[in-house]
Amino acid sequence: MFEFNLKKAVLSAAAVTALSAGGAAAQEACSNYTVADGDTMATIAIAAYGTSNYQPIFNANRNVITNPNALEPGIVLALPCEDGSLPNGQSAQDLIAAEEQRAASVKRSNVYEPPIKLVTGNGWAPFTDETLSGGGFMTRLATTSLQRGGNQRDFSVSFVDDWGSHLQTLLPLGAFDISIAWTVPDCTNRTYEWSQETEERCSQFVASVPVYDVVGGFYTLPDSDYASATDFGDLVGATVCRMDGWSMVVLEEVGINRDNSTVVQPKSARECLDAVLPGTADVAAFEVELFAATMNEMGLTSSDIVENPFVSTLSSMSFLAHRTNPYARQYIAMMNKGLNEMRESGEWYAIITDTLREQNEKLNAASN
Repeated sequence: MFEFNLKKAVLSAAAVTALSAGGAAAQEACSNYTVADGDTMATIAIAAYGTSNYQPIFNANRNVITNPNALEPGIVLALPCEDGSLPNGQSAQDLIAAEEQRAASVKRSNVYEPPIKLVTGNGWAPFTDETLSGGGFMTRLATTSLQRGGNQRDFSVSFVDDWGSHLQTLLPLGAFDISIAWTVPDCTNRTYEWSQETEERCSQFVASVPVYDVVGGFYTLPDSDYASATDFGDLVGATVCRMDGWSMVVLEEVGINRDNSTVVQPKSARECLDAVLPGTADVAAFEVELFAATMNEMGLTSSDIVENPFVSTLSSMSFLAHRTNPYARQYIAMMNKGLNEMRESGEWYAIITDTLREQNEKLNAASN
């Protein structure tokens, strides 16, 4: 654990780095909290930050939390501060500026190399969205990785909101080199029936190292039987809303697929929640950060839609290149070098923190 002397802050989920400010008897931002019997990640987040988005707490305590739905009483969680200060005491903005200055001082090669063409899409804040600085933190991590680790490679970023076209058309045809960002299955795990999508993820693409671990939740009506389901098997047979273009891999890995359940796929998270409200869908399944943002945007509360506290998914997001691209492995290797350097310097955390701060400010402004 790291020690800091930082101001106490509440009602925000903008930070992701672990801070230590001494033991705490209650859930308070910028402090340590000892998990009590009956606590869930969501209840801790609500008490400390006023939001059900517990992804920042998970990020800050990745070394002690293996399953976000099985918190062990007695473990000590670091509840991040609002300002997102990093372990070395610098603010996220200061560290990013320092790394950018350092990278700019490195002599660039005079040999021309064409810009690497990156593609992503909107509607996935804070991960990827044109309304956020740098296009969201996954986009910022991708572009920054091409300027770190000795890469110094120019790039272009395009937003194509038809997510399905990225892997089905744009990368195979060579229109783009890298797509940001996708769930990559464990390609050695044959304990479940693979869909064609999973087969293609493993056979057709080259993936970067894991960039970000994402917690996915299952959301339903408060009085629904699915709100108290304690096992993924209890969700089999439900009508599940999963947005168009969003991977089914994480659901397949826990036994939910198109053969044993009904899957509806609108374009947005808002449409998924709109489907749950009248019962058109039994359950919506997507990331906890996106859920919190969408609930805020729609003006909904826990009396309208709740997260099941017993089941969740955990998946790693990566950048993908198509195997037919002659530079696929080279580009992914470059990004891996940059990402590894960014983790060591703290810039990886700083970029995520800075984007979450920005997203949080937008959500607060929208609710006021």
